[in-house]
Amino acid sequence: MKILIADDDPQILRALSVTLRARGYDVATARDGAEALNAAIDQHPDLVMLDLGMPKLNGIEVIEGLRGWSQVPILVVSGRTDGAEKVLALDAGADDYVTKPFAIDELLARIRALTRRVPTAGDEALVAFGDVTIDLSARQVTRRTDAGGDETVRLTPTEWIILETLVRSPGRLVTRAALLTAVWGPNHTNDSGYLRVYLAQLRKKLEQEPARPRHLLTEAGMGYRFVQ
Repeated sequence: MKILIADDDPQILRALSVTLRARGYDVATARDGAEALNAAIDQHPDLVMLDLGMPKLNGIEVIEGLRGWSQVPILVVSGRTDGAEKVLALDAGADDYVTKPFAIDELLARIRALTRRVPTAGDEALVAFGDVTIDLSARQVTRRTDAGGDETVRLTPTEWIILETLVRSPGRLVTRAALLTAVWGPNHTNDSGYLRVYLAQLRKKLEQEPARPRHLLTEAGMGYRFVQ
């Protein structure tokens, strides 16, 4: 699997390249935003890791540029800790966000989550609620428009894993620990803040009234529940 790393800090580029290659990944690098976009076009990576504060094109501009033609998973690796910055990156199309400095095991867990494929053989293929239809076998979500047609709803890989985990347990409580384990592995069962961000994003995309959800429900202090 090829990973494109975009960062203007040569030490970060070198450290990440050595670490990821040692674990069997093919690595390409870019030192600024424009170079990152060109490398993505030329090399078609399976995952893009990028910093937000890059010259020529900043990280948000790179994300927007990539999303104009590609659905490649994007992992932001940035020293910016402001929650608004994270939401901005996710809204632009990033799939996940890791704050510098980071533990390498956490970074590797995020990479695995973004490239994970969950088998669906033998399961019910279509799940419908409200004006939304989820095709589990095709890993696709559509939403009925006011004109009566259907439009595809783009979900990030992380959003998809969370939604699929909930949908496969209709009406049942899925604990925060279970969701965190499904996405990032058993070493990240305390990172509940990330779940709140992703559930908010899913509600914006799928609920008719995101502030008053009817299908993706929070069970205070416990977890989440999907109700058709």
